[in-house]
Amino acid sequence: MPSLSATLRQLRQARRLSQLELSLCLEVSQRHVSFVESGRTRPSRALLMTWLQELEAPLVVRNQALLEAGYAPVYSHLPLDDPALAQADAALQHLLNAHDPMPALVIDAGWNLLRLNRGGQWLAATLMPAIDLGDSLGNGASINLLDLLAHPEGFTKPIVNLQEVGPAMLSILRHEASMQPDLAPRVEAIAALLGDRLGSQNLNQRELSPSTPILTTRYATAHGELAFFSTFTTFGTPRDITLASLRVEHLFAADDATRALVNAQVR
Repeated sequence: MPSLSATLRQLRQARRLSQLELSLCLEVSQRHVSFVESGRTRPSRALLMTWLQELEAPLVVRNQALLEAGYAPVYSHLPLDDPALAQADAALQHLLNAHDPMPALVIDAGWNLLRLNRGGQWLAATLMPAIDLGDSLGNGASINLLDLLAHPEGFTKPIVNLQEVGPAMLSILRHEASMQPDLAPRVEAIAALLGDRLGSQNLNQRELSPSTPILTTRYATAHGELAFFSTFTTFGTPRDITLASLRVEHLFAADDATRALVNAQVR
């Protein structure tokens, strides 16, 4: 289990704050921040809560840091089917159903796939015909989207504009891994796959002048090329780790041909 000092130091570095900048936000001395990060002193419970809030730590990390400091955790971690989360669960299902026939899916902070709507099942079967994700979910199997992105025959294989999408996707995933280190091995597996396909120089190149206002992913499929862009929905004020970790990804058709094809195929 990591130490409190290591957790707080990693969170600060992920936010790209200096100890001085953080101390000003917390209204404590830089020396105190340094002492806490070196393990020489322990912050009070109230200061630690403010510290974690300032660093925008995920709720699961906040609980972990409280335990590392010897304090009781604050946030519940209920299963999604718990009666206390019934309203939130119904809201998630409403979002999925309302987005049909366009694909939508529910994932957690670890990129575990929890649910798909009909459009999402169709798209997954189209892009990865060897894997029935809908059936796997129904049987309670664990499916991780990062694993599917890193697989040689996975979701990245049919992407036509991988040179454009790959570096942007990897940058986002590495930022998430900086806040949640457990993601790092899977993210670096994706980086290795992209490096093989794009070359390390192209993978690490930063795009200075985007050609479109929103990143569109284009897939080569048996039906022809499909183009989508995404939006994400999260709970606005979650007080439970499960709810805080969830997000609904909504895929929208980026052109008329994709929209017509999805409408015709998803019944």
